[in-house]
Amino acid sequence: MTYDPAPSGIGRVPMLRDDWREPLRAQRDPLAWNTGRARSNRDRHSRWRKQTWLGRFVSTYGWRAYALPVLSALTVMVLYQAVTGTSAPAPASQEPAQGPPSIGAVSTAIIDAPPRGVARFDASLPTGVLPDGGPFTPGGDKTWHILAGTAPQVGRGTAKVFTYTVEVENGIDATLFGGDDAFVRMVDQTLANPKGWIHNPQFGFTRIDSGNPDFRISLSSPMTVREGCGYEFPLETSCYNPSYGPAGQPRVFINEARWIRGAVPFEGDVGSYRQYVINHEVGHAIGYLRHESCDKQGGLAPVMMQQTFSTADDDAAKFDPEWVKPDGKTCRYNPWPYPIT
Repeated sequence: MTYDPAPSGIGRVPMLRDDWREPLRAQRDPLAWNTGRARSNRDRHSRWRKQTWLGRFVSTYGWRAYALPVLSALTVMVLYQAVTGTSAPAPASQEPAQGPPSIGAVSTAIIDAPPRGVARFDASLPTGVLPDGGPFTPGGDKTWHILAGTAPQVGRGTAKVFTYTVEVENGIDATLFGGDDAFVRMVDQTLANPKGWIHNPQFGFTRIDSGNPDFRISLSSPMTVREGCGYEFPLETSCYNPSYGPAGQPRVFINEARWIRGAVPFEGDVGSYRQYVINHEVGHAIGYLRHESCDKQGGLAPVMMQQTFSTADDDAAKFDPEWVKPDGKTCRYNPWPYPIT
């Protein structure tokens, strides 16, 4: 590119010439634009022949010669992450699930068990009381039958594919909640939902009906849950027990009373509450070992918040003081780890 002198009083304007390929050279007198004899084409061609292929490449493309290798490397890295799923998954909403967990971490304690030493907890938290609703079976046989059938893997499972069984306690009247098939269908559909844990490509799930699963999702009567989860105060709860019974089996206890009636602070329909309790307790089973607090006033509650008892931090701090601090925030109910996809 060379320059033509502009009219007096106006800055010089760059004009495109036929000899644009020649590299820019500083002039001895920058103001003397057209003075001096131009280099011959023979000099230029001779210098071009003496350059290496790398020099010719740099001379031709300038700064782009340095940018192309960097862009190529970045492209390869992005393609690799897209294929393998090794990049950190970006949550699809502004209110993501807690994380990342220690995937597959096994707790040594029951999670969601009622806290010890809080004698007046039930009186100070009326929202934790079981609401009115349909009948349920108070106590079963404390044994379970595995619901027959398997389900193919859902989720990519780049870190771990969890196996699970779906079970119902013997002695429970299944007609009260629509039958065994209704329970297993809700479990499978919840774990396969793109708003659930499989939104994170690290997680995958496969239902089996024999062998030793990573955890058992068990619909259980309130009396059996009290044995498996504890009952320090008279509030019905569900929980995850990492080592239950003589065989020490990891078991997700789903309280039938809550399954049928839901919870007062969870202001959605019973179906949404059932999705919440599955996601919350399975969250503990796959490595989320602690609870979450309300992050934003009026926002969606994290799925790992104990929404069965409250969606307000001031209440949650009473039964979960290790992780939740009273700060006046109250969230809206939410059944999903990734509520917007």
